[in-house]
Amino acid sequence: MNRSILMLFIAVLPLCFSCKGEDPAVDNDKSGETITLKMVDPDATAETKALYSNLWAIRERGWMFGHQNDLICGRNWRYDEGGSDTKAVCGDYPAVFALDVASFMDGRKADFQDTLANPVKRRTIKEAYDRGMVVMACLHLNNPLNGAGYGDKNYNSSNQVAAEILKSGSETNLLFNTWLDNLAALAKSLVGSDGVQIPIILRPFHEHAHEWSWWGSSCTTAAEYIALWRYLVDGMIARGVHTFIYASSPAMNTQQSESDYTYRWPGDDYVDFMGIDCYVGLNNNVFLNNLKLLKKVSEAKLKPAGVTEIGVEHFSAVDYWTNNIAAPMANRKMSMLVTWTNEYSPLGQDRNYFSVYPGHPSEESFRVMYSRPDTFFCEDLPDMYVMAENVKVE
Repeated sequence: MNRSILMLFIAVLPLCFSCKGEDPAVDNDKSGETITLKMVDPDATAETKALYSNLWAIRERGWMFGHQNDLICGRNWRYDEGGSDTKAVCGDYPAVFALDVASFMDGRKADFQDTLANPVKRRTIKEAYDRGMVVMACLHLNNPLNGAGYGDKNYNSSNQVAAEILKSGSETNLLFNTWLDNLAALAKSLVGSDGVQIPIILRPFHEHAHEWSWWGSSCTTAAEYIALWRYLVDGMIARGVHTFIYASSPAMNTQQSESDYTYRWPGDDYVDFMGIDCYVGLNNNVFLNNLKLLKKVSEAKLKPAGVTEIGVEHFSAVDYWTNNIAAPMANRKMSMLVTWTNEYSPLGQDRNYFSVYPGHPSEESFRVMYSRPDTFFCEDLPDMYVMAENVKVE
């Protein structure tokens, strides 16, 4: 090969990063300068730090698509090995597998659907990691003060829950400590086929400005909420858990400001990842405003960011994925976007679904979004558990 052809090949090669379509003006960072990020847990495992570095690096090329419970259940199936509504539509698994692990912590006898759910969650977390996917977990914890289950009318009936958790030696404090023991045991037991403890993005006490939860604005003061967050983080580190990336994810369902986002902020030393739970319907203006705000705060704090929950319940828009997701997300420097769950409902009587599935009218729009080079699904991912170039993590 002569020099001129070789140089042309080298010049064109970076443009061929993805074969999934034309590049929609992704603003790649070409500076090559090393950036240093700081994690909450300085003793985080090498794989956890590597994942964190990639959460920052991937935002320069696009964003990862994720789906809550994608490997656990879909509209017409439940607990099937290899199952995925996402894969059934586009041929690939999502890049981010999200789930709820509160059922391992709070002693409930059954999960939302079935007592088989916990073993399936263990299996799918391992499967996701072994495929190279990213795992993210939230915690819809029961009320440790009155024993009310998640969704119970008494779930957030008391403004003393956090106060009692934080009261050393109280009955609620001792109970909650056992829940932290359970979470630590779970984290340590989740090991991939390579023998490595699996890193997880953990979203504790999410949507904290809302009133629906016992850790929310109707039940806790700002000081109590911050202390509760720190109690969990410090408790995990003290218990020897070094595989968590701690994500804050307030609800931003209307147009928000920077002060709205940082309301009840646990502190820069206690948050790794900056998320938003963003249920804005089909309102692109609100979504764009909140994405721009999150990008600004994320870059100011040098913490990766993303949309940790989104969706429209029982949506029917045929162009939803191209018009309401891919277009607003383009070039926003987000690490991910995660849609909420598709509940199992083979007869279609339950309309609780937020993502695509076979037969949904948005299938083609989803496949168009999948084909874009700025969307990352499982097979598009680099090795997320090897340190990214030009990113240092302390």
